[in-house]
Amino acid sequence: MATSLTVRNVDEAIIKALKAAAAAHGRSAEAEHREILRAHLLNRPPRRSLAEVLASMPNVGEDADFDCRHCG
Repeated sequence: MATSLTVRNVDEAIIKALKAAAAAHGRSAEAEHREILRAHLLNRPPRRSLAEVLASMPNVGEDADFDCRHCG
């Protein structure tokens, strides 16, 4: 079910950029707006948990390798 969305108080520079992007893609400003919303809201990669992020980090050494008491 499609519905309408009204966006108020949009800066003129954003409107100009939207119209320029729409023209570059051969579509209306309204169609460009829909595509921007779709692309940014539906095509995001799934969020990873903190554990997944930490597990994906490379092993860069032992804690002792970063002990600055021995730095010159």
